[in-house]
Amino acid sequence: MPRLTDHCRILTALYLVLCLTSLATAEQKPETKADPNLPRVLIIGDSISIGYTKPTIELLKGVANVERVKANCGDTNRGLKNLQRWLGKTDWDVIHFNWGLHDLCYRHPDSKTQGHRDKVNGTISVPLAQYEKNLETLVKQLEQTNATLIWATTTPVPEGEAGRVVGDDLKYNEVAKQIMQKHNIKINDLHQLATGFEAPLWAGPGNVHFKPAGSQKLAQQVAREIKTALKAKSQDRN
Repeated sequence: MPRLTDHCRILTALYLVLCLTSLATAEQKPETKADPNLPRVLIIGDSISIGYTKPTIELLKGVANVERVKANCGDTNRGLKNLQRWLGKTDWDVIHFNWGLHDLCYRHPDSKTQGHRDKVNGTISVPLAQYEKNLETLVKQLEQTNATLIWATTTPVPEGEAGRVVGDDLKYNEVAKQIMQKHNIKINDLHQLATGFEAPLWAGPGNVHFKPAGSQKLAQQVAREIKTALKAKSQDRN
């Protein structure tokens, strides 16, 4: 019988082979380079935006270079800590952004539900008054980029969500709406769009996420709003 250490050596060798193979495969797939002749678009948001980013990129092929922040942007507190790094040195033409679902989420460290969500015993991540202050600060920072800004309303909280209260989405969207109107920022009402989605477009009961078909529908509206913004920006330049 082979000794345990021999098994460990064999498993380690196999693991290294798999890692090297994966690395070689990754190196064979060069990243798509941005077209310098096209405008640059940045998407900022949580996992809902992760869902609609890829189809948005496809819909805007040949129209714009679309990128998304390489992170879940979480709540407005995380946004304040990371926005400048996310923006980088790129001169963005359009920035499509949202915060909300993470702000209004209740969490408790002892909760076993994904993300420690617990709307019964938990504490809200960012209270409404603080959300308003944070979002106002974030908008002012975004305005300094001179990009055309598009605010996406926070998508609905469904019945049965473990860490979120139905109706809080409306309260947070109302505060955001007032800020955007004050700053003359276009509002892309994804909340209204998703409110009309049938059950098959949602990821499941009590889940704030969407199946690919739902994300595709969100992407279609996101792409339309971005196209409109780019056209208006082009006309202003001419």
